[in-house]
Amino acid sequence: MKFNGYYFKHENKNKTIAFIPGICDSKRFTQVVTDEKAYWFDGFGGCKFSEKGAVIDIGGIRGRINYGKLTPLKYDIMGPFKYFPMECRHGIVSMRHELSGSVNVNGEVIDLNGGLGYIEKDSGVSFPKSYLWFQCNFAQNCSVSLSVADIPFYGLNFKGCICVVYYRGREYRMATYLGVRILCCNSEKVVLNQGKYMLVVNVCPRKGHDLPAPQNGRMNRIITECLACPVRVRFYEKDRLLFDLQSDRASFEVSI
Repeated sequence: MKFNGYYFKHENKNKTIAFIPGICDSKRFTQVVTDEKAYWFDGFGGCKFSEKGAVIDIGGIRGRINYGKLTPLKYDIMGPFKYFPMECRHGIVSMRHELSGSVNVNGEVIDLNGGLGYIEKDSGVSFPKSYLWFQCNFAQNCSVSLSVADIPFYGLNFKGCICVVYYRGREYRMATYLGVRILCCNSEKVVLNQGKYMLVVNVCPRKGHDLPAPQNGRMNRIITECLACPVRVRFYEKDRLLFDLQSDRASFEVSI
């Protein structure tokens, strides 16, 4: 029994909404997450998702969102691990892209014109036993996606990391397969060092929403996601600070 799902995140300056369509144990589902609430629906309803945008029609949630040019990675975020059987396989479809359109959530209209989007995907059997996940789009042409997780691998376990910093049109990657060192990792702070680069993430978690997640091929695990919380991210090259950015739209999950 396996799962396969996508994560489509959309945000403006004040609101965030994410759609999680997926298949697990041969059953289709759609999760919708807003700042205020999380929804679960069996099936996909009238929703359609593509790299050009999304048509939403499920429950009392309707709308149309158009995507601008996507920002894919230079190569698979899993690196060489893409060639091995993994408990959970992660992918990033677009680090950031412009949005237009709107979504009506039970009478409340979320205007996404001029907003930013992010798309990722997951597949496999189970989410990692313990993990931390973070994603944020900054207005200053910068996006960060980060995951640290306990990885079972051929009878062994190790703490793995995959991270991409997209800044001013350039992709910086920090990952276990590139020699990253995890100097700190908890529910409020992550510090990574790889060669001449250092990333420092300070998060102020807010109360999140409980979401069903895959475990042994079934959606019988509950995780908690904060869709929009305050964050400060600093990125250094040697002793030079490349950027120091803050946002209150960071998405964050932690199960440690």
